[in-house]
Amino acid sequence: MNSKLLRKLPKVDELLMDERITEAAQGLLREQAVDAVRAAVEAVRREVLKAQEPLEEAFVSYEAIVEKAVAAVRYSHIKSLRRVINGTGVVLHTNLGRAKLSPAAMKAVAEVADKYSTLEYDPVKGGRGSRHVHVEKIIERITGAEAAMVVNNNAAATTICLAALGRGREIIISRGELVEIGGSFRVPEIMEESGAHLVEVGTTNKTRAADYRAGIGENTGAVMKVHTSNYKIIGFTEEVPLKELAELGHEAGLPVIYDMGSGLMISLRDYGIEEPTVREAMADGADVVLFSGDKLLGGPQGGVIIGKKKYIDMMKAHPLARILRVDKMTLAAMEATFREYYDDDNAREKIPVLAMLTRSNAELKKEAEKLLATIRQLAPEIGAGVCCTEDVVGGGSAPAAVLDGFGVAVECAGLSAKELEKKLREGELPVISRINHDQVLLDVRTLTADEYELIAARLREIDEELQA
Repeated sequence: MNSKLLRKLPKVDELLMDERITEAAQGLLREQAVDAVRAAVEAVRREVLKAQEPLEEAFVSYEAIVEKAVAAVRYSHIKSLRRVINGTGVVLHTNLGRAKLSPAAMKAVAEVADKYSTLEYDPVKGGRGSRHVHVEKIIERITGAEAAMVVNNNAAATTICLAALGRGREIIISRGELVEIGGSFRVPEIMEESGAHLVEVGTTNKTRAADYRAGIGENTGAVMKVHTSNYKIIGFTEEVPLKELAELGHEAGLPVIYDMGSGLMISLRDYGIEEPTVREAMADGADVVLFSGDKLLGGPQGGVIIGKKKYIDMMKAHPLARILRVDKMTLAAMEATFREYYDDDNAREKIPVLAMLTRSNAELKKEAEKLLATIRQLAPEIGAGVCCTEDVVGGGSAPAAVLDGFGVAVECAGLSAKELEKKLREGELPVISRINHDQVLLDVRTLTADEYELIAARLREIDEELQA
């Protein structure tokens, strides 16, 4: 019965001549506008076909379709990958892009993005160069390592390391460190793909030096330790410290690989974050250290590999090195990020991740009061008040750290907390918040002062839509 309504659907060409759609399509190519209008018509067609109950003719009227087409055209202006406002208090929010880059890193990216560069050119020699040189010297200087290279993420770093040092050989690892690193990717699977053979030692909660010794055999290629940066085992536990494991490996003539994940460069223990640092790992004697660029390091996505030159050279020469290499923009951002670490105090100030994690309670409370004042000024009908929050590092880093913070709890008459949270994130510039005790919280630790007015304006829009 509803199928008869399909004949009443307006034609795409007819809709494209409507002034309202023409106005909404300003700035779009004709093909983009055509795709958006066609998608709107097809969506209505599908709804008609699947409807179980009879529909009114108004459902497929010209005006109804124009309204949907205008909305579709306006939405097509919005890029899929776009900025959001992070009001969650999760500093390294994986779904929101993890680490924010420093101003220097952003400038470095811009300088090579639309210009030719020395990516693989040596102006002194006047010929081909290596892309590794742009980051290896600065990384070696900051970490104290003999050599360094960068691949496209830490899983890639683990893969190429195991492929270069352990293909066809056994890699010894504690059973309690066979972690899943996210997205269902697991260390045993990465090891299998690399061609190395896994030898598990110890138990889930306890692994001793004697377990590693018992696991070493004629075909052992390396000993590996994985820092459990995305979870904690507490209680009846025991593990072998990296320094002791390095000594054990060296006694057996084996390289010790340390996959530390988060890549913290300077200690944050004074701020309640108990994570090992890259420099400590080098001092403890690890032969190869692997870590992410976009976690606690505060740089772009990448897998940083540092350690003994003979092992890094083996990875650079491996066929996977070309497959897993990074582009010019990643290298530019990575170099600029490491340069910030010439001075630790400078890094805490200039690297956004470190700046957010080390903000004082007094500063956070002051910022929450500023956000509240902005909301009350621009969206006076919105209920709001300063509240205490509990923030986290996120990004699979420092899972046990809970940071005291401040934020603003907001509510809108006529909307539940769930409905308000949904409307905030559905705006043209999504505002991502969280719900706690049936309140929508906007946590200032992950906000910047220039976002306060944008948040308040969106809250005002939501209130005005309800009043209309």
